[in-house]
Amino acid sequence: MKQLVELRDLTNDQFFARYAAPGRVGLAGGTTLIDRAICRAERHVDDGKNWSCWSHAFLIEGPRLDGHNWVIESDLDIHRKHIRLGVQENRITKFSNEKLYSTIAVLDFGLTPEQTSAVLREGLNLVADRTRYSLRELFGTLLALRQKPLRGEANFLAREKSFFCSAFVQHLFRAAGIDLVPGLDVKHTTPEDLARSTAVRATYLLKRGVATSRLQRVKETIRNRRIARRSGRA
Repeated sequence: MKQLVELRDLTNDQFFARYAAPGRVGLAGGTTLIDRAICRAERHVDDGKNWSCWSHAFLIEGPRLDGHNWVIESDLDIHRKHIRLGVQENRITKFSNEKLYSTIAVLDFGLTPEQTSAVLREGLNLVADRTRYSLRELFGTLLALRQKPLRGEANFLAREKSFFCSAFVQHLFRAAGIDLVPGLDVKHTTPEDLARSTAVRATYLLKRGVATSRLQRVKETIRNRRIARRSGRA
């Protein structure tokens, strides 16, 4: 049975210091327009069409000689005069800002030491191979979300040596003989699919804000008003 540990009174750094470990998977819910668009698109994974909490996924590599936890991820990392598009290593402090990453989680799949080594080894191989980030495949996944039968088929915008974030994570585990989301094409895997994986042994969740649609907020406002009116009549 999956264990859920939900926390609220920690900083992102404190949360990762407690729960980050080699071979675990991190999820992040960002607050930028792009992050919110991804969360909105993932509503098709949920039967109730609720927005996802998650816009990014990464593999936790563990502590290094510098005393920091590091991650392996496929991402668009843009700084002044420096752009990295693809599989890369970063300190986990990249996700320290609570305003940018209001909701984060760590997924523990209960890997053996051998499985952990296999997943990390494949991740490092893709770093060395300079595997690219694929916006093209991301668009293919977002389109397939609207038609569930397509999700088990190959991404029609797939290209070689490229992955977006959650597809990268799914690929690493399948390369180690672990299928996190059976029946789903690797390059159709979303962060929400990873969060719902039946292979998860424990989910550690630090939850603040959740991206929601205007319609959902309006519905909640109307419902709260109705409840208040009924309470006033009682």
